[in-house]
Amino acid sequence: MRKSDKKLEKNIVSALTEACEDALEAYEGFQWLTHIVNYQHFPESLSIVCVFNNKEHLQKALDDNKGEQLKGTIEKKLLTFDIKVKGIKKRILFDTEEACEAENDGNWSKRFESFKSARHV
Repeated sequence: MRKSDKKLEKNIVSALTEACEDALEAYEGFQWLTHIVNYQHFPESLSIVCVFNNKEHLQKALDDNKGEQLKGTIEKKLLTFDIKVKGIKKRILFDTEEACEAENDGNWSKRFESFKSARHV
């Protein structure tokens, strides 16, 4: 990883940490978020995954338009760290602990591989 990639990674992590802290307080059932990126293809390769505890909480958030609010929060936090990603809201995905457990035996690394191949990260 190049020095510039390390700095960018630090800024992404800082922005997403702030967004996560806000989301934990604002959205029922929200658990955590993470990002997937290949810095050789940044910013096109950046994806963010927001994880809720179960499908009911996720669906409620999406039905109440809170998914879009969370996407907006993430976008704003990234911008405060001067990270501009065109179309970032389309790269913010939602998932659940429940689905990972059922479909991947709780193995998030395996689950994220499907995200990577789908997004060509």
